[in-house]
Amino acid sequence: MVKKNKTNILFLCKHNVFRSKVAEAYFKKINEDTSLNVSSAGIINADWLTPIERKIVKRQMKIAKTLGINYKFGSRNLKISLLNKQDIIVIVADDVPNIFRNQFYLKPSLEVIRWKIPDVKKNRTSDKFIKKSVMQIIKKVERLVKKRKSRK
Repeated sequence: MVKKNKTNILFLCKHNVFRSKVAEAYFKKINEDTSLNVSSAGIINADWLTPIERKIVKRQMKIAKTLGINYKFGSRNLKISLLNKQDIIVIVADDVPNIFRNQFYLKPSLEVIRWKIPDVKKNRTSDKFIKKSVMQIIKKVERLVKKRKSRK
């Protein structure tokens, strides 16, 4: 019997405190395919977030929870060692450059998907905007899960 390799999917955003976390948590919630290994990370360390930004993140988490998506506060920084294990990178954010093409340390078959979900900035912190962002992520994750199922 041949052991099937897992497909590694990484959700990536700026700080790994909202968009990529929501995508990872929701994907894990609805996906039934055990051959998919899902994680998330951010390109910028979130330790420097201001108290106001931390309050926004807590509201984001609360709103996501009302929509059935639970995740913990904290972030994971992107490292080359994490990148070179990936088969698919989903850039969830509109403010992350597509720097992953033709990088010598990445798999030649790497698939990069861009969703361009807007960041919740200081001028876009309403609960309505945050909920809209979560709903956009939910719809895109559902499409991705459906697409992965159809490839089987």
